[in-house]
Amino acid sequence: MDLPGKDHIYLAPFQGITTHVFREVYTRYFTGTDKLFTAFFSGIQSSKSLRSRQKELEKTHHNGVPVVPQILSKEGDEILLFGKLCHELGFQEINWNLGCPFPRVARKMRGSGLLPYPVKIEEILDKVMPVLPLKLSIKCRLGYYSPEEIIALLPVFDRFPLSEIIVHARLGKQMYKGSVNTTAFEKILLRTTHQIVYNGDIFTGEDFRKRKQQFPQIKRWMTGRGLLANPFLPQLIKEKKPLDEPQSVIRKYADDLYYAYRKNFNDSLRSLNLMKEWWSYLSLSFDHPEKVFGKVKKTKSFNDYEEAVNAVFETHEWTGKGMKTNRTE
Repeated sequence: MDLPGKDHIYLAPFQGITTHVFREVYTRYFTGTDKLFTAFFSGIQSSKSLRSRQKELEKTHHNGVPVVPQILSKEGDEILLFGKLCHELGFQEINWNLGCPFPRVARKMRGSGLLPYPVKIEEILDKVMPVLPLKLSIKCRLGYYSPEEIIALLPVFDRFPLSEIIVHARLGKQMYKGSVNTTAFEKILLRTTHQIVYNGDIFTGEDFRKRKQQFPQIKRWMTGRGLLANPFLPQLIKEKKPLDEPQSVIRKYADDLYYAYRKNFNDSLRSLNLMKEWWSYLSLSFDHPEKVFGKVKKTKSFNDYEEAVNAVFETHEWTGKGMKTNRTE
């Protein structure tokens, strides 16, 4: 249950970035996050289907913060199986991904590609909800082609005891381009009895305050790109005070994440590729982001990477400004 006046901040799932390694290291250094969502699971036909990613489900909490496994599916049986497996592992909730915007997913009527089909979604929920042994939440967009799609879905969602609905205030076909549609999001609040979580373009404390002023009834918020760019963001939103030696904390965090990935992948260069992807966001909170990311991006070995990171922290300043609201990636 939410405490009166208290805002809850969720870490959005990012395929390939917000892994169990990331979640463990992140929550060791930063406060303010109330829930962590895994990147989506798919193709769950049996417990063996989870074997290659079993580490993602080894912990129900990271440093006290609960984890919510997410599934991408258009099959009720698959969602049920995943839910039962997660329940056996001790999880209290799973999340159904109806928000993934990537065309290769949407074309298969999965993720946001399922939003234009309310009858199909209702059939799945009719099959799943009566026997699912743990809570189900949904993460979606306003629709794939039109915000009218979410309006048509709200009566369907209201038939079922969903724990919450996380709405990214864009259409699937937008990907991450263009502006969020706060007008369409506001219509949702007027037409559903469910707990709604706002998601979309919260990059700074000022972005949060603007959305909070628009939607004072919202107590739950999800941020992904903003948190990756500025890991202090949830803490800044909640505590609203200056940080102590942020550059020093960021340096320790970056080093710990790097060595944790190297250990997890047995010193495979795959860990280097993951760090580069992570730096594509973190660099945005330094002065001269292009130069910072350029130093890291061109590295081809662990020695190169370590030298590049040393150069970044020696010659660049952590500003904490994070992403701009006009970023379109």
